Amino acid sequence: MKADLHCHSWYSDGVLSPAEVVQLALANEVTHLAITDHDCTAGLSAASEESAASELTLIPGVEISCEWRGLEIHVVGLFINSSNEVLQALLASQQKIRRARMVAMNQKLEAMGVSGLMAYLDGLNCVALTRSHVANFLVQAGVSPSRPKAFKRYLRKEGRLFVAVQWCALAEAIAAIRSAGGIAVLAHPGRYPLNRKKLTLLIEDFHQAGGEALEASYPNIDPEMARYLEVQALQTGLMLSLGSDFHDPAAQWTDIGKVPPLSRRGSDQAVWHHPVWDYCQT
Repeated sequence: MKADLHCHSWYSDGVLSPAEVVQLALANEVTHLAITDHDCTAGLSAASEESAASELTLIPGVEISCEWRGLEIHVVGLFINSSNEVLQALLASQQKIRRARMVAMNQKLEAMGVSGLMAYLDGLNCVALTRSHVANFLVQAGVSPSRPKAFKRYLRKEGRLFVAVQWCALAEAIAAIRSAGGIAVLAHPGRYPLNRKKLTLLIEDFHQAGGEALEASYPNIDPEMARYLEVQALQTGLMLSLGSDFHDPAAQWTDIGKVPPLSRRGSDQAVWHHPVWDYCQT
């Protein structure tokens, strides 16, 4: 088995269509794939159609942005029922928040004498608008020479265009995933600006709220962090997941299926041992 349980299509901040994501996964010999777009499930139907005649097992997923003690945290949902009303109500609310943020950024841009952001966004296939889309616009409009500089000067917390948002609470995101029959996974824990004490607290809160797994393998993860996450999973009874967080084939370090394997001990705790995994594939 070669699994990638975290990747994105153009319905959020990826660059490929769901069908193209599936085709790339097949080319990379991935056997189990989860498309986990930010706060939307719009690409799941097309991905399912594309994978229907193949050997690829497609796992319906989503990645929800949420708030924990003032920090933005991402929770992946695997094996979700995408038609679940509780989940879709939350995702609709999240998309409204995203749209409102874009409108506020557009107002700041227009005050700088730059117009056209909303027309640009409306021309995309995207459902869940992100700062990455604004960065692309800033480069296209000649405001910034590159995406990294767009984030550094305009889109990070201290940037000229930054607009704070209030995401749903961590517990609400987990509850919506569980309502939809899914497995809640704490995405890329080592990427949050937290020391070990605070990260341990996050993991404890995540577990207490009903979270079931930690993403313990992803591109460029520090081996020490991977070992720490395995230990935390053992101590709390959480399972382990893995994913490339793929967005763009030009970023070779995040290619679909390019994920460090879990250790032998970690594999024993992997989400493919979860009862939902077998139930949803029978």
